[in-house]
Amino acid sequence: MKTKNQIIVFKQSSDNQEFDVMLDKDNETFWASEQDISKLFKRDRTVIGRHIKNIFSENELIKNSVCAKFAHTAEDGKTYQVTYYNLDVIISVGYRVKSKIATEFRIWANKIIKDHLIKGYTKNENRLIQLKKTIQLITRTVKNNTILEDESKGLIDVLDGYTKALDILDDYDYQRVEKPTNTTKAIFKINYDEAINAIDKLRVKFGASGLFGNQKDESFKSSIAVIDQTFDGNLLYPSIEEKAANLLYLVVKNHSFTDGNKRIAAWLFVWYLDKNNFLYNTNGTKKVNNSTLVALTLMIAESHPKEKDTLINVIINLINSENE
Repeated sequence: MKTKNQIIVFKQSSDNQEFDVMLDKDNETFWASEQDISKLFKRDRTVIGRHIKNIFSENELIKNSVCAKFAHTAEDGKTYQVTYYNLDVIISVGYRVKSKIATEFRIWANKIIKDHLIKGYTKNENRLIQLKKTIQLITRTVKNNTILEDESKGLIDVLDGYTKALDILDDYDYQRVEKPTNTTKAIFKINYDEAINAIDKLRVKFGASGLFGNQKDESFKSSIAVIDQTFDGNLLYPSIEEKAANLLYLVVKNHSFTDGNKRIAAWLFVWYLDKNNFLYNTNGTKKVNNSTLVALTLMIAESHPKEKDTLINVIINLINSENE
């Protein structure tokens, strides 16, 4: 198993002896090997091994749920796969060997896990608050007819007239956004020449300079090609929602143009939905409002690559017919 777990030091109150243990924030637990547990509770390794075996034979814990293999480099320089046990096993062994350290370790471990969860939640909550502030600011500016300049004005012009609620964005905070199961097959196949023509029309609309839409490299052509790419005979992105979401993401992230990357990405997103007759909900309203798409575009621009899947699923959910 590959791991990005963090090593945390537990210091016993009785003798200040330090013990290294792996914190697994994703699964809200700790991991330790049989040898580590032996060191923690000051018992012979064979005793620890016997207790672990009994824990499983007595069905106190299910082995597959509380064990994992991690790579470990030994003193001889070779790497071995070593079995590690989670916090439930560690605590159970501690109680079986009647170690006072077990209670101290359990209290310490639970506090560490709670602290990391709170910090992670606060970090995500602050990001969502900043996102909502951005949306509110742009929406308020549009309502007040305040004149914007540069790229902000271009974004508002492109996205004028859209209507859609922001509820799905709350899920972004908890990284729990899932892809809808009921998606729609695309009827329009995007191609490079048509996309360039759409960008040229956008340049005329804005009266932009020659730098607007000026390609710096071949990355835009690659972004377009990926949308209808196949693997082993199957489309990589089979639905309109997936294609449109990836189009928006790739054009923003690849910075293919000297000027206007976010405006072009937003425009092509709208243009692609329209070409697929997917711009409107069944009740006649448009799928994504201006402030939401501005927020998505800005969020993509500021995001880390590891957040791509979450962002793609946010966009898919926003335009999916199930969420009308």
